[in-house]
Amino acid sequence: MQIERNQMIRTIPTKGYAKDIHFGTGGWRAVIGDEFNRSNIQLLAKALSMKMKKEHVEEEGVVIGYDRRFLSKESVKWACEVFAAEGITCWFVNRSSPTPLIMYYVEKHKMHYGMMVTASHNPATYNGFKVFTYGGRDANEDQTKEIEKYLFEAEKLPEMKYIEYENALAAGLVKEFNPLNEYLDNILDNIDVKAIRDSKLRIVLDPMYGVSQTALKVILSTARCELDIIHGIHDTLFGRRMPAPSKESLTELSTYVKEMECDLGIATDGDADRLGVIDDKGRYLTANDILRLLYYYLLKYKGWRGPAVRNIATTHMLDRMAEAFGQVCYEVPVGFKHVSSKMMETDAIIGGESSGGLTVKGHINGKDGVYAGSLLVEMIAVTGKRLSELSEEIEEEFGKSFMVENSYRFTIEKKEELMKLLFEEKKIPEFELPIEKVSYMDGCKIYFEDGSWIIARFSGTEPLLRIFCEMETEEKAEEYSKRFKEFLHL
Repeated sequence: MQIERNQMIRTIPTKGYAKDIHFGTGGWRAVIGDEFNRSNIQLLAKALSMKMKKEHVEEEGVVIGYDRRFLSKESVKWACEVFAAEGITCWFVNRSSPTPLIMYYVEKHKMHYGMMVTASHNPATYNGFKVFTYGGRDANEDQTKEIEKYLFEAEKLPEMKYIEYENALAAGLVKEFNPLNEYLDNILDNIDVKAIRDSKLRIVLDPMYGVSQTALKVILSTARCELDIIHGIHDTLFGRRMPAPSKESLTELSTYVKEMECDLGIATDGDADRLGVIDDKGRYLTANDILRLLYYYLLKYKGWRGPAVRNIATTHMLDRMAEAFGQVCYEVPVGFKHVSSKMMETDAIIGGESSGGLTVKGHINGKDGVYAGSLLVEMIAVTGKRLSELSEEIEEEFGKSFMVENSYRFTIEKKEELMKLLFEEKKIPEFELPIEKVSYMDGCKIYFEDGSWIIARFSGTEPLLRIFCEMETEEKAEEYSKRFKEFLHL
């Protein structure tokens, strides 16, 4: 095989630029045709090959999947060509698939590395790569810094080795396969299919032109739900909207739920790791609402016990629930790699972020909109209560809270000004509420003595400053957010 491989190897001058490939909170994302191009993709594959060989794990290969974005499938092939030249077998999931499927496969088969071509919920002009490490986890900061170090080493090489895809496939250096069934079986084993089947629910799914349709269709059909689907075709422009399950992008789903009297509307982002929900009254539920519902369901109705983990910009209602049931809620920086790491450390039963990602113990070590959506369906079936009723139940027991989020673009000069003001001079606006403490763990977060809070932080995936605020009333949250914005002259 070594002789055959050497005979197939071709070379081209190394053209990728290490400075173009930077891993943020959700992997590497870049504009297609700009930093996201064939040369940089192959440079990344070379860097990961070098890392795998240094760690002596190259023999097990790497599993790679892709979503429905423009150039996603081609990007996998470009990466495979480099891995093949390095003698690393590529296990290529040969159809568009959910990101959590790749994470599941890495964990289940005890692999050290997996990759997914996706830019998640970013605009259609973006694409990118996520890297997963042993246990099916998002590569943490130490791992991504190491990959970036190898990128600069790879950039210095005069030539890039590759084997043309069809030749690599014929030689067995690329193996095309589809492990969807074992991923689906794991979800079906972890939900109460009988309770769902007995409930005769009507569900409408909006995959947002992404990759969740097949998985959720199989799961909900197996549980005998009546299932309708909107926006299920393959459209690399995502219907000319952001493939993020936000309130603004789910108006059609809300209308469908109300007009067709559905029990629930489920939406997933472009790569199916994030979830959006429309309740039985057609109301949009935020990621914070979903986290509250699921943690409450696990604690009260399923009788589970264990901590919760949330990022620094996610609802503190989880803290109230945890305390009421004798548990703890842990706070971590933004980035699901921090959530999953803390969950493993503390044996938490749920972890999530206000941006829409969550995971529940017993499935995978990362976000999964397919599993989360299935669990919400189980919750309705087991409790016999609609989502609107369960939301009211939580408000009666734990009170109300409202979060507002606003994002602002900035110039390079403005970012430097903001960095100096917030993190060097450490200046903050004046507020009437007494302040308990200020944290700079990830952004500038102000904790008030009554349990409310506000944070300003730079996005790890886009050139944006985000301001989040959670208060007892929406008006107060809006007021404090506006005051922070004006203080920063945005």
